[in-house]
Amino acid sequence: MRRHFMTLDVFTRVRFGGNPLALLLDAQGLDTAAMQTIAREFSHPETVFVLPPENPTHKARLRIFTPAAELPFAGHPTVGAAVGLARLGGGAARQSFVLEEKIGPVSCTAQAHDADSGQAEFQLPRLPADVGQVPDGVAMAQALGLAETDIGGDYPLARWSAGVAYTIVPVRSLAALARAKPDAATFEKVFGIGGPAMVYVICTETAVPGRHLHARMFAPANGIPEDPATGSAVAAFAGLHAAHRKPADGEHKLVVEQGYEMGRPSLMHLSLTISDGALAAASIGGDAIVVTEGVLEA
Repeated sequence: MRRHFMTLDVFTRVRFGGNPLALLLDAQGLDTAAMQTIAREFSHPETVFVLPPENPTHKARLRIFTPAAELPFAGHPTVGAAVGLARLGGGAARQSFVLEEKIGPVSCTAQAHDADSGQAEFQLPRLPADVGQVPDGVAMAQALGLAETDIGGDYPLARWSAGVAYTIVPVRSLAALARAKPDAATFEKVFGIGGPAMVYVICTETAVPGRHLHARMFAPANGIPEDPATGSAVAAFAGLHAAHRKPADGEHKLVVEQGYEMGRPSLMHLSLTISDGALAAASIGGDAIVVTEGVLEA
């Protein structure tokens, strides 16, 4: 069967930057094994399969795969799918709709910049939660190819999840972050807590002044040696930021940069709503641009 697809670069307005995404628009009839095979064929960090929604008032149902596994939720696939589907819907007006993911319904807004690019934002379908103890700091440093003195900074070591669990490792400088490299012999043993290791290494020193966080994400067992932009990790970080920094009640906006070490600069916009001293809501937004369109025989 001939199935239409597009690929987009997400969290960027520039082609060949940001995080690549494959969006298969005609996924009816494909089983899980076929979807995983197609995701391996595209070999992008994630591939989204678009299906009819279970609730007819929703826009679409999505299934999200890395080259190695299915995810219940992910940020750059949600933003990219929202931009791509809004583009197919036509018109430059701001659109609001719901996408169904395994984590649950995800409320989105999207608007075109031009015929091939746009912006989207989604509300976190699940607020982030602290999900337990982190590994020993010495072991973490070794597993990341860093010195123990590189670990630390403005946030504590932590493990948070807003649907996908990440070990969040702060480092003291951009130079240390640039040196980080998973050690094949120890990475999964140290970080693989209840599943494949997903590690978000962060630093408050940024490549561009005025931004708030610089990050790298490693998940080699999920087929992602390094990810250029990771919205679900930003969603997890939102919980750590609110718990540790304790921002005042009201709206707060943070800009997260990622992908610089890979030559794929990415920008993610995190909005937090704090009420009675706690995180009440959060959203993640960014840009996306179409790179290719075609037909897949599957």
